[in-house]
Amino acid sequence: MDRRRDWRAGGAVGVPATPTGFLISATVCATICAISATGCTAGGGADGVTEDARPAGDAVRVLHRAATVLVDAGTSRTTTSMEMATGGTRVTIRGEGVYDYTKQLGRLRVLLPQDPAGASPHRPITELLAPGALFMKNRGAGVPADKWVRVDTATMTDGNLVTGGATDPFAAAEVLRGTREATYVGRTRVADTDVRHYRGTADLAVAAQNASPGNKGPLGAAAKGFATARVPFDAYLDDQGRIRKLLHRFSFVNGLGGQRSTVAVASTTLLFDFGTPVHVRLPRPADIYAGRIAEQ
Repeated sequence: MDRRRDWRAGGAVGVPATPTGFLISATVCATICAISATGCTAGGGADGVTEDARPAGDAVRVLHRAATVLVDAGTSRTTTSMEMATGGTRVTIRGEGVYDYTKQLGRLRVLLPQDPAGASPHRPITELLAPGALFMKNRGAGVPADKWVRVDTATMTDGNLVTGGATDPFAAAEVLRGTREATYVGRTRVADTDVRHYRGTADLAVAAQNASPGNKGPLGAAAKGFATARVPFDAYLDDQGRIRKLLHRFSFVNGLGGQRSTVAVASTTLLFDFGTPVHVRLPRPADIYAGRIAEQ
C-alpha cells in the first residue's frame, strides 16, 4: 500500500467532548418510527490492461488504492444520498458539499426527510468532517443556534458511516481498503464521465487495519457495531483511478421495544469537480456546545 503521504490526524483541535447519545440517527429513526410505528436505535488509474479482460485479483488491487488516489487528487465536490429501510418504510437523507482528502476535512449540508405528519421540513444541518470528529450545527434538540455539537467518531457504533446522515467521503473510500473480493463489471458512464464499474465486498475490520490514522478508530468501531462487518459495494472509478460514485450497503439492528429487526442502509457518494477550492474552518472551543443534548 502506498504510504508516501503523511496523514494529518489533527482536526479535533482539542475541543472538549460533548455528551454522547444524541446522534443524528436518532432523528432519522424517529422519523421511520413515526411512519411505521416501530422503534429503532442505531447500533450496532489507467494501467494499460484491457478492460474486458481485467482479472478479479487486479480489481482488488485497484480498489485497495482508490483512497490513496483521492489523496493525490486533493479535493472535490460531493453529493450524498442515504436511504434507510425497515418494516417496509423508507426514508432518504441527502447532502452536498466539498472535501479535502489531503487534510481529511470536509463540509456538508445535510437535508433530513420531512416529518411524516407533513410538518415543516427540518432545517438543513451543517456538518464539518475532520479526522476522528464530526461537528454539527442546527442540530436542534435544545442546542443554541450559534453553537456546534462535536462527536468523537471513534465512539460511534457505526463510525460515522451512517450516524451523520451522510457517509464521510474519505471514510467511504477507505472502506475499499478492506476489499476481500471484487469483480470488474465493465465500462459505463457516471455524470457524463467514462468510468469502470467494480462490484465486491469489503471487510470493515481489515479496512480499519489499513486505514489512515483518522479513520482507524471509526472503521474499527463500525466493524463491531454493524450487524455484519462485511459491506457489499459498487464502485465506479474514472480512468485516473479516482472514485466517481460509490454505493455501500450497511445494516444495523433495530432493537427498541423488545423487537429486533435489521435496518438496511444504502449509502451513495458522488465525487466530482476535482481540484475545487476547499476551505474548512473548524469551530473554536468557545463555539462548541457542552450542555446536555435532548433526545429526539
